[in-house]
Amino acid sequence: MVDSNSSNSDHLSKPKLLPHGDIYPFILLASCFMWWGIANNMTDPLVKAFTGIFKDLSTFRSSLIQFAFYGAYFSLAIPGAIITRRFSYKVGILFGLGLYCLGCFLLFPASLIQQFIPFLISFYVLASGLSILETAANPYILSLGPESTATQRLNLAQSFNPLGSVIGTLLCQLLILARLEKLNQKIDSSAAVEKVSEIQSQQLFIVITPYLIVGSIIIIVWLLIAFKRMPLVKEPDKNVHFMATFGRLLRNPNYVFSVIAQFFYVGAQLCVWTFTVYYIPAQLGIKDSDALKYQTVALILFGVSRFICTALMTIIKPQNLLTALSTLGGILTCLVIFVGGKIGVYSLVGISGCMSLMFPTIFGLGSRGLGGDRKIGGSGLIMAILGAAVLVPVQAFIIDTVNKNPPDVAPTKLSISSSYAIPLFCFIVITAYGIFAGKVKIKESSVAEAY
Repeated sequence: MVDSNSSNSDHLSKPKLLPHGDIYPFILLASCFMWWGIANNMTDPLVKAFTGIFKDLSTFRSSLIQFAFYGAYFSLAIPGAIITRRFSYKVGILFGLGLYCLGCFLLFPASLIQQFIPFLISFYVLASGLSILETAANPYILSLGPESTATQRLNLAQSFNPLGSVIGTLLCQLLILARLEKLNQKIDSSAAVEKVSEIQSQQLFIVITPYLIVGSIIIIVWLLIAFKRMPLVKEPDKNVHFMATFGRLLRNPNYVFSVIAQFFYVGAQLCVWTFTVYYIPAQLGIKDSDALKYQTVALILFGVSRFICTALMTIIKPQNLLTALSTLGGILTCLVIFVGGKIGVYSLVGISGCMSLMFPTIFGLGSRGLGGDRKIGGSGLIMAILGAAVLVPVQAFIIDTVNKNPPDVAPTKLSISSSYAIPLFCFIVITAYGIFAGKVKIKESSVAEAY
């Protein structure tokens, strides 16, 4: 017999963010968000670094690093969802971490070959692991408790991501860019041709060292998760039913719009962060490594803002916060484009605070009511990370097109500032989704749990 008073008390009590006993597994899972944040933000400034190492690279060609990196997210998201569906979230996470580690270590032979293409392949493998990892981790976090707190729970887990972003940026600043600048100062511009290969070898070793360190740590993380018993999410069956699921998702306007919004959000984020090392030196006349100090502040703001937004979601609906911050992000981007100087730089830093809640909030809002389709649906939202692979090269193309200097001369202020029209358009799309998500009615039983 159930105590009616107890039942009423449970009914009236606030839904828990995390069920009791899942705290340690949650921390292990949340650490994965940090590890892919490190990889993402350590790689962003390399677009400019590689143009200094491989002298024949234009900004557009160097930006193919981001195309390979985020193109892998698109390619491996569905295979990641299939692995997760057929086996378990835990297997998907371990598979993703394993590929991440492999990609880090592949950078070593790439540095020996001293060609740009092997680096693209290595980053593709690394990011393939991140794609599978994110495809498994995001919906797993959503499933570790009541659906009413799922978006807030994912925002909490994603709060570990900015910590990784800060670490990745610091690693790039201290172990890559600063060391490259110090090495370049020692290089005599009239150095003999036979020394070029030796110099390039030193530059590439500087680039890969942080990745080798991170890859070694990932091995330890893999073992901790492998030997820890993780919460089991029951499934109706382990068959994929891909076409039936895909059909249901395509008929879900909230889900389809969320994928579009996620495409433009990730594109906006990577455009803002990748070209920070272009914009700030041009506006303030400082070195690339010094510009990353501003980027570090931006990422700290990104992390603090995510914790604040997670707390605000207890009193403000996620879709309303998304609409407000994406609108503010668009206003700040206008200042970056049309004002510049210190105001433009401070606005560029402020954009990160606006972007903090966007990925997990769009993911959570788009996953509402998906039920048993959440794993395949999650893969679509991860595939939307393709936005970075597409939009970063577009922004680089604008810089090259507007720029009147040859490739070996720094782009002009005008060419860099005007390129930020790309993230401005992205914020307009995200604002539209926030408004739409606030109006759409979600039927929790609209997606079948059984097949």
